[in-house]
Amino acid sequence: MNDLDIQKTVEDLIETFLNAGKVALELREKGLTKEIKSDNTPVSNGDLEVNKIVTSKLLELTPKIPIVSEETSHNKSVNNLENFWLVDPIDGTYDYIHNLEEFTINAGLILNKKPVAGLIYAPAKNRMFYTFGKNEAFEITNSKKIKLDCTKKNKQGFVKFVSYSNKLKPEIENIYKKLEVNEHTRMKSSYKFCVVASGEFDGYVAEPRAYEWDVAAGHALLENAGGIVTDFDGNEILYGKKDFKNPSIILKRSQDLKN
Repeated sequence: MNDLDIQKTVEDLIETFLNAGKVALELREKGLTKEIKSDNTPVSNGDLEVNKIVTSKLLELTPKIPIVSEETSHNKSVNNLENFWLVDPIDGTYDYIHNLEEFTINAGLILNKKPVAGLIYAPAKNRMFYTFGKNEAFEITNSKKIKLDCTKKNKQGFVKFVSYSNKLKPEIENIYKKLEVNEHTRMKSSYKFCVVASGEFDGYVAEPRAYEWDVAAGHALLENAGGIVTDFDGNEILYGKKDFKNPSIILKRSQDLKN
């Protein structure tokens, strides 16, 4: 992968993501067709159309890099993938189908089993996030480009987390106590990673759940913005695992969450 210009590749994908988001919103406005997949989760024609748009551009830009997408079976049976794209065309399909705002379009680039770059677009919020390297993480909103560095935006001394449920499991409650979390807000999709990278929230905790394509782009974004991503035991999280299953995960804006 020495010949891969990661910055150019990511920047060349931004317009594709903006267009995919526009298509997703237009299809929702017209009325989505929906079905339930074998894992009992919903999928819509919007998911499939966005997947087609994103993966087509990835194949054009990086034809030698395999793509693993939530919505297709390609490459999911390949063992020991080291360099590949992870795509979740619509993360937060429930929000997408129900006219809510926290759904995202995602692509994360994995090299040597580590997330190095990625893009996350939240079309309904008009927030485009992307990264192509360490200390190179950005947001585009209202045509303004902002560099992300995890600077705290809520009040000093107050620790505010995002969570995927209002009702916390005991294991997560215990971690919250150790981290002195004062408040948590329910939030869907990989948008959680974005608001930690932007400094609006201080962290997120989840037991093993979901899949690698749900977190790869967000993992790259947060780490490259200066944040910390580990499992519950403080271990580095690698990609290309069996069945692409996630381990436990802790996101932290910084070591010092109060300042």
